[in-house]
Amino acid sequence: MHSRKEYGRLRVLGSAVLFSFLFSSYAIRANCQDSGDEGAISRGDHAEISVTVRDNSGQPITTSATIKLFKNGIPIDQATSSQSRAFFVPHSLGDFTISVEAPGFKPAQKDISLSVPVKAEIDIYLQAENASNVSVGVPGKPVLAPKAMEALVKAIQALGENKLDQAQKHMNEVMKLAPGHPEVLYVQGMLDLKRAHWADAETSLEKANELDPGQARILSALGMALCNQKKYDQAIPPLEKSLQLAPGAWETQATLTKAYYYQGQYEQALKLAEQAHAQTHGSAPQVELLLAQCLTAVGRYEDSAQVLREFLKNNPNGPDSAKAQRWLDGLATNGKINAQTSQNP
Repeated sequence: MHSRKEYGRLRVLGSAVLFSFLFSSYAIRANCQDSGDEGAISRGDHAEISVTVRDNSGQPITTSATIKLFKNGIPIDQATSSQSRAFFVPHSLGDFTISVEAPGFKPAQKDISLSVPVKAEIDIYLQAENASNVSVGVPGKPVLAPKAMEALVKAIQALGENKLDQAQKHMNEVMKLAPGHPEVLYVQGMLDLKRAHWADAETSLEKANELDPGQARILSALGMALCNQKKYDQAIPPLEKSLQLAPGAWETQATLTKAYYYQGQYEQALKLAEQAHAQTHGSAPQVELLLAQCLTAVGRYEDSAQVLREFLKNNPNGPDSAKAQRWLDGLATNGKINAQTSQNP
């Protein structure tokens, strides 16, 4: 049987891979602006660690917890959980340890490894002080045999390096050994997403969600698979549920924005775009473009133009600068803003 440390490493590797390509086919149409899939969102040079503290049943704890982040045994950050969650942005990649203490619970810790600058969603389970002979973790989950575990880790690593054929080779082996394991189905779904096999991704992720319900990362990936098939009405429920479980996941916020937008729910789309923009602190330029599109959709043309001007100021030579200028010019051409203000400052 594998230790919780091994499963923790497996889960964070999987989450890292997902968010590294979650927006490989991401765009939203808006009045006076372009349509089609244009570009991908980048997280910049820093990883983010999102920690959710749960009790032994898997529910978020209601008491405040002290969460410490260590790198190579050295404490580098500390936070107090808010609604059972805390966030860290370490300045470098590598191996980390997360320790958690909360009144009424036994202390716990988890080791993770981050090799790419992405957002990792980490669940840490606490055992009540008065509980005895109870294992910490979500009960009832199937255990992967050592050979299947080894092949799955290799598949995740290959996927993270964009070696898709190699990743599929390892996944073929894993699927023969453990075809009904939720983690296996989740990784296969991520690989299908990367290859733009949207329907196959939907099938794998739906099965993973049936076997392991209530996992924010699975629900978020399922929502992306549905959005890429233009099944926006079907994408909304899993994306909304994912955000309930992981409120700070800006990638999911942006995906749900897209679903809302195409369903004509422009005010909801704008609200989420603003939240995603606040979460990224300017580190994901395409979120700024998303915000500008949503502002245009609700008729706030000057606000949209201001966001585009700020984008051009901060990204004068970025890959999306020409697109942003084109949108700004479009607002002027259509009489939505003063034509003299459409030029890049």
